Amino acid sequence: MELDFLWFIVAALLGCYVFIFWFLKGVNEWYYAATVAETTCRLPPGDMRWPLLGNMLSLFKTLRSVHPNSFIYNLVSSLKCNEKEEYRFDPTTHNKFKEIMSTIPRREDAWVFDLYQYEGFWCNSFQLEGMLSAREHFKPQPNQVIVSSTPKSGTTWLKALTFAIMTRFHVDESTNPLLTRLAHDCVPFIEVNLCSSPQKLNLDVPLVATHIPYTSLPKSITNSSCKIVYICRDPKDAFVSLWHFNHKTSAKEEVSAMEDFPLEDALEFFCQGLTPCGPYWDHLLGYWRASLESPEMILFLKYEDLKNDTVFWVKKIAQFVGYSFSLEEENKGVVQKIIDLCSFEHMSSLEVNKSGMVRLELGITQDGVNTYEFKNSAFFRKGKVGDWKNHLTPEMARRLDQITEQKLAGSGLTLNVSPNG
Repeated sequence: MELDFLWFIVAALLGCYVFIFWFLKGVNEWYYAATVAETTCRLPPGDMRWPLLGNMLSLFKTLRSVHPNSFIYNLVSSLKCNEKEEYRFDPTTHNKFKEIMSTIPRREDAWVFDLYQYEGFWCNSFQLEGMLSAREHFKPQPNQVIVSSTPKSGTTWLKALTFAIMTRFHVDESTNPLLTRLAHDCVPFIEVNLCSSPQKLNLDVPLVATHIPYTSLPKSITNSSCKIVYICRDPKDAFVSLWHFNHKTSAKEEVSAMEDFPLEDALEFFCQGLTPCGPYWDHLLGYWRASLESPEMILFLKYEDLKNDTVFWVKKIAQFVGYSFSLEEENKGVVQKIIDLCSFEHMSSLEVNKSGMVRLELGITQDGVNTYEFKNSAFFRKGKVGDWKNHLTPEMARRLDQITEQKLAGSGLTLNVSPNG
């Protein structure tokens, strides 16, 4: 009799476990659907016109706020349906990467890391391996948004703006993760793991970023309904910013790094297309042409336009990615609050961006992860238009402008470049 009773208890416990498992799985799926519906309908969380929607969101957020070591937390975390996929060590991709590396052109004397030429563009070894991994593993969500650019063309700013736009229904200005996290933590790259905080962001946002050239993007992106927001910049400012960033992220002291890699040498590399994700002009032309073919899929921005009329372009970005501002939001100053939150002056003054450290994964091997660290402040220098005038001679500026004119001829693309006088 006692044995039968024990079996009954065991069966009851197992039944409860199965029930809780499928219940929480259903809650998670409802949460994702409700979040999409909530955003699409532009409703604040828990809007009483949609009681089921509000209750489901509240329930899920409550469950996910349980103590991190608890059973419920771990179970819910394991069921999250739209969290960024972890790229583990993949022997097949790694072997393919090594085979490619042994056959493609390499430059050892350019920038912080050696460059390799693949599919017409130069990239670091970890970028190349990450790109190959993304081609195999990255699966975009139906409402995926991707921020794209060449390095040092306004990436950090555009990440922050897009993140603030897409999360404004779930966090307010006092709790926005951008206040305590680097923008690159909030909007991860698909090809590299660049993080400042060891804690993962507990927000389900269908937003990622990339520096991958358009022609090298995973087919899962180009053949999908993903929205891509691309930003480019006057090549003169982009070059100067890249040169400074190179020194700030160097293992050497900044002054010593500048002496070892003077501006004149860096300019020669830049003009030859020898930069991470370069040639610079080919990168932006790839996205420009794609935006002409599919304007509903790719929004092509210029850094200078975004600086000159930030309100207009922030509203344009929001509309393009499906998170338009309502008239009520505009009247309440929501657009300006997002602009102020993401401004260079505010972001660069935050403690996390002044004193924090960022870790760049250089590759995942069977023995562990190779990493490289530098300061978060490396991403914040001036954020100005036309600062190249403080660094380039008139001859240097004319050379870059001539290359720009030649490269863009016949494309229909013009850049808002500052006069080289």
